[in-house]
This record gives sequence, C-alpha cells and structure tokens, in this order.
Amino acid sequence: MNTMTEQAVGGEIVTPKRRSRRVLRGLVWLLLIPCALWAVVRAAGLEHSFATPFMAATPYIAASSLVPLALAALVRSRTALAAAVATSTLLAFSVLPRAIGSAEAAVGRPLRVLSVNLLFGSADVEEVVGLVRRMKPDVFSAQELTPGMVDRLEAAGLSGLLPYSALEDAPGAQGTGIYGRYPLKPLHGLFTPIGHNMPAASMELPDGSSVEVVAVHTYTPLGRQLSAWEAGLDALPGSSPDVVRVLAGDFNASLDHAAMRRVLDRGYVSAADRVGNGLTGTWPANGRLFPFITIDHVLVPDRVNVVDLSVHDVPGTDHRALLADLRVP
Repeated sequence: MNTMTEQAVGGEIVTPKRRSRRVLRGLVWLLLIPCALWAVVRAAGLEHSFATPFMAATPYIAASSLVPLALAALVRSRTALAAAVATSTLLAFSVLPRAIGSAEAAVGRPLRVLSVNLLFGSADVEEVVGLVRRMKPDVFSAQELTPGMVDRLEAAGLSGLLPYSALEDAPGAQGTGIYGRYPLKPLHGLFTPIGHNMPAASMELPDGSSVEVVAVHTYTPLGRQLSAWEAGLDALPGSSPDVVRVLAGDFNASLDHAAMRRVLDRGYVSAADRVGNGLTGTWPANGRLFPFITIDHVLVPDRVNVVDLSVHDVPGTDHRALLADLRVP
C-alpha cells in the first residue's frame, strides 16, 4: 500500500502587483533622499567647496521634489509621504517667496537703477545705449567694463544720457564702472573690495539729498576663487540708517547661497523678490542654454519701495540686464 506524504510548502507568494509596489517604494526613496539632503543643506547654509556653485539650482530641486511626493502618495507609504511633504515644504519656503511679491506704492523720489554685465566689453554698444535711452535710468552699474568699451559707449552717446561717471575700467573681467544722471562723488574707503573692481559713489539728487551706489562684481565660486568669492560678499558694506545705499551688479550668487543671504541680513532686500520676479534667470543668456540661474541683483534697504524690476536681453553678453524702478523715501 502506497502512502503519500503531503508536505506544506513555506514562503510568501509575491504577486507582480506587490513586486511593482516594492520597486516604486524603492524609487521614492532613491529620488527623495537627494532632495531631502539638498533641503537641509540649503536651509542650514551647509554648502561647502564643490557643492557651492550648484546651490543656485535650488528652485529646480524644489520643483523636482514634487515627483517623490506624488509617488509616495501613490504607493501609500506613510513614512515616505511624511518625509516628502517635509522636504517639499522646506524647499517651498526657500523658493516661493521670490515669486509672490507685488509692486509697491510709488511713493518717494524716483530712482531707476540699471545693471549690465558687459562680458569683457563685448556687449552690443548700440543696444546698451538704446536700453539707457528707452529705460531712462538714473544710475548704471556696468560690470566687465574695458577701456575700449568706455570709448565705444562714449562714441555711441552714453555721456549725453548719463553725463557723470565713476569708472574703474580695466581689461578682461576686472573693470567696473558707475554712470549717473546726476553728479557722482567717488567713495573711497567705504569697504575693501575683494574680487573685481567695485567702485562706490554718492550721487547727489536734484532735491539736495543723495544716494550711495556700489557696483558689485565678485569672483565666481569655482576652484581656488571660492574663498575669495565668499570673502568678497562678506566685505560688501551693510545698509546704513543715514543714507540710502544700493548694491547693484553681478554677485555670482543666488539667494540660495548662504553667503548671499548674509549680505541681505545686513539690511538689504532683493528688488526682484519684492515684486515677485526673483525666480527670473539672468545667466547664461544669448546661448544654447536658457538663463536658468539668478546671479545678478539690485539690493536696496527695506525702507525703499520697489515699483518694478524688469529683465532685458542684451546681444553680445551672457548676462541679462536688470532695471529696478525704485522710490526713495
């Protein structure tokens, strides 16, 4: 007589559906962990060395953090969903205020500030002077201002529009200058520039009051220039209760850099942020890539109203021009 022994087979039967869910959960964490680490580094200002230049991409990381958030909700992973919500919220608080400003009351003395990086003096001179003619700035911060560019701007009629100047032009990227509609008095000793030439000047307004303007152009935060870039930002003068001081130029930094936020902490606000234009890219322009990072700024004291800040393309340079329409109390 044959006997059959029935043996139970142990183990778990894994269906394709459950396997797919496990794969998705793994993908959630694979995408979420870099976003979470980025959010912590940005919030705590922990960027260092090679990571520093990449912090300018924070707005794009904030947008991409919504992908693991959606996947976590899809696979119903409570832990991953909580972590994804915290990450997206932290990044949103860092980024969204730049896009939700509003134009302020046009109360006070008008002051229009133009800033353009001229790319080694190769920007289209006629377009630059045409921009001055159309926008009617009271002061123009010109970075990468070469001696040849000074001559070409003069020949194109800039001095007829902005007859006063405080120039520290030089070959290559070193030169910087300030052109004004009203008399300019160079300010020596206001601060010690670290980086390219950064002239400062006091401009006397028609009512007898004055404003101070600093044309900013720091080094880029790459390689051996990184420490000098940070020191250059830290060296910029703070806001003053006695005079309206405006910093305008190529900071080579976005508001996602801790060093740039330290500048704001010294009594400034970004004019672009004030009017909800703080996420508009300014570099690289006129190339194969679209301007995806914001490293050009006009910084003003909190008591200055910002009516508008517009961004303009200028042929021949890889930076976009900024025109801030301000009202000085």
